Amino acid sequence: MKPQKLDNREVRAFQQAKWDEPLLFELHTAGQRGVQLPKVNPAIQEVTGDALAEIPAELRRGKIEELPEITQNRVLRHYLRLSQEVIGAAMNVEMGQGTCTMKYSPIVNEEFAAHSKMTALHPKQDVDTIQGILEVTHKLDLYMREISGMDKFSFQSGSGTQALFAMASMVRAYHESRGEGDQRDEIITTIFSHPSQASTAAVKGYKIITLYPDKDGYPDIEELKKVVSDRTAGFVVANPEDTGIFNDKIKEFTQIVHDAGGICYYDQANANGLLGITRAKEAGFDMCFFNLHKTFSTPHASGGPAAGALGVTDKLAAYLPAPLVEKVGDQYVLNNHIEHSIGKVRSYHGVPQNILRAYAWIRALGAEGIKAVAEIAVLNNNYLYKKILEIPGASAPYIEGKRLEQVRYSWEKLTEETGVTTDDISRRMADFGHQYWTSHHPYVVPEPFTLEPTESYSKADLDEYINSLRYIAKEAYENPEKVKNAPYHAAIHRIIDEDYFENPSKWANTWRALQKKHGGIEVFYKE
Repeated sequence: MKPQKLDNREVRAFQQAKWDEPLLFELHTAGQRGVQLPKVNPAIQEVTGDALAEIPAELRRGKIEELPEITQNRVLRHYLRLSQEVIGAAMNVEMGQGTCTMKYSPIVNEEFAAHSKMTALHPKQDVDTIQGILEVTHKLDLYMREISGMDKFSFQSGSGTQALFAMASMVRAYHESRGEGDQRDEIITTIFSHPSQASTAAVKGYKIITLYPDKDGYPDIEELKKVVSDRTAGFVVANPEDTGIFNDKIKEFTQIVHDAGGICYYDQANANGLLGITRAKEAGFDMCFFNLHKTFSTPHASGGPAAGALGVTDKLAAYLPAPLVEKVGDQYVLNNHIEHSIGKVRSYHGVPQNILRAYAWIRALGAEGIKAVAEIAVLNNNYLYKKILEIPGASAPYIEGKRLEQVRYSWEKLTEETGVTTDDISRRMADFGHQYWTSHHPYVVPEPFTLEPTESYSKADLDEYINSLRYIAKEAYENPEKVKNAPYHAAIHRIIDEDYFENPSKWANTWRALQKKHGGIEVFYKE
């Protein structure tokens, strides 16, 4: 029998598993063991004596941790059941994560990252013993320079937001070194750029000036001319912004800020539509960052373990976080002596496993493959764009027919006509095994939903996602209450219990979360 093609169905049948699964600590049964370690051979013990006696008293635990005692098969069932209650990129079409870039990450790269030589690394090892990963880090730096046009990269930042914070810190350090730290107290950004751009600059004490879009959705350049001044410390922007519109006049923006003495830094968290086509240097930026867990195919993992690759021109290299990996002769070293370094933005040197994954991804693709990533991402996005705009009730505000690697769409018309909101559709999409993201706040686009297909998805994948949206839009017009009461097939249904979030026994999925909320496990058991 030939397998039935998905095209023959309207939507994929889906029923997510739902288990009444206890916390791991609740599975505890005194005396049970997953693994029984053998006793030490008497002959060996006679030679070694009490090995634990060599450990200083201050490094020993005062008491044995209260760990659960469980058989191996119960532990296995526990985690497999939990995995069945999760929607993830490894089992679903996940372009609905919007600006978070859910793409396929080659499994072979996981083999590299899990190698014992990687898992046994320690940040305090002597550099002579970690030449391999330092070489990989240095070479990744060189690749990133070529991709961006920047002159030096740091991989210390643990996320894009941390990289933005580091860049705001470097802007401040740069102006202070020139005696203009107090004078230049304003950072300019745009409403469609990620909120982390404004928030990290605000943490550094800057006043935030926000540019709103013109009629076509571009940042308003006339407004920029009005607000830029000798108080301008910097300009930070994403391009394309979260609408998916690419501002091809960005060089004019950076020139205006430079003429006023400001620094321009670039949020390239996901640069899937730009690789091998445009570079930050040619757009006039002094700094940029990439999220390795987005563009460069390391695991996203809901915020970690992430890595923000922060690149700068020579003008700002002396302000980078220390240490930097450099090559001296045939040796790779950690340089902690950066003249005006802002210091560390996190402990140690970054996430070496993600550095290795990104390096392997780039090496596997090569220059032509890197450019193909961008071309396919843009092609996928524009196919999705055309097909979604054919769905009744869907629209894409601002300039028509000009999008790059993602789009922030709107269900405003559908909501006005049916009462069904983007949040309702988000829950209904879970019934077909799809993730669906609306937008970060503020909701500048009404009833938003943001999709980014990347280069990983086939036409069949795109069609499956489109079919699900089309099916739900049809339901909204014919039976809106069905959409509003979704989901029906997901592990968690619509939450209408008013005390749900106040009762950890209903939502806590870790023992630590349960204890933190209750202030002790005794309360939980009394309840």
